[in-house]
Amino acid sequence: MPKKATEPPPKSRAQRAVLVVFFLMCSAITIGLSLWLFQDELRLPQLVAKMNKHQPQPERYELLTEDLKIRKLRLKERYLAADTIEQKDKILSESRALLESVLPEMMRCWLGTPWDFNGYCEKPGSGKIACGYFVSTVMRDAGFKLNRIKLAQQPSQTILNAFVPRGEMNIRTGMHFDTFWDMLADMDQGIYIIGLDKHVGFMVHDGTQLRSIHSSGSIPWCVVDESRENADSIKRSHYRVVGNLTAQDSTILGWLLDKEFF
Repeated sequence: MPKKATEPPPKSRAQRAVLVVFFLMCSAITIGLSLWLFQDELRLPQLVAKMNKHQPQPERYELLTEDLKIRKLRLKERYLAADTIEQKDKILSESRALLESVLPEMMRCWLGTPWDFNGYCEKPGSGKIACGYFVSTVMRDAGFKLNRIKLAQQPSQTILNAFVPRGEMNIRTGMHFDTFWDMLADMDQGIYIIGLDKHVGFMVHDGTQLRSIHSSGSIPWCVVDESRENADSIKRSHYRVVGNLTAQDSTILGWLLDKEFF
């Protein structure tokens, strides 16, 4: 008679179980390591498309840029022809209002443009852009005379200092986020540049609300327009420096008369 099959001893079953668990753990570690190593390639296309509802607007950006150039030239001609200080001051006020109106619209044309630490594309949606290049490119295209590459590679405070004197900056270290945001909300309306530990961007204060517009190196890894609740980059930063560039008469005049800022 054939022998009956015998079950493996308990020790053999335990060894097999250990091997299965070991294999599963190795597989999980391998998959996790692969996801971490290739996170940029895996996450950006899907997450940006899923999480960000905005699409870059290169055509609108070009129209805004060209229109601002024409209006700036007319203001410059009027300023140079003005006979009195009152007339010149009025033109500077008009220039400030124009920049505060158009600059945020230009920034928002970039929404959805992917971020990359080495990104330096020149137009919305034409590639990837780092935070410093986002600031320097928008400022250049708004008519500020500067070297966008050299400026983009500077520390955030140096970028701010190209437009705002050191004495007009607000520097805070270790301040609670809510206290910092409330401080900004109480300031005058205008276009601000904000520098963080390892980041730089714009703050737009229209007199009723405050927005953070920047090329974000965290979710959703693209140019974003954030409210207080979503401003995670500012929340995480220990160091913060901010200055109102449109509140500076010297900056507005420099823009109008094509002064070289950087």
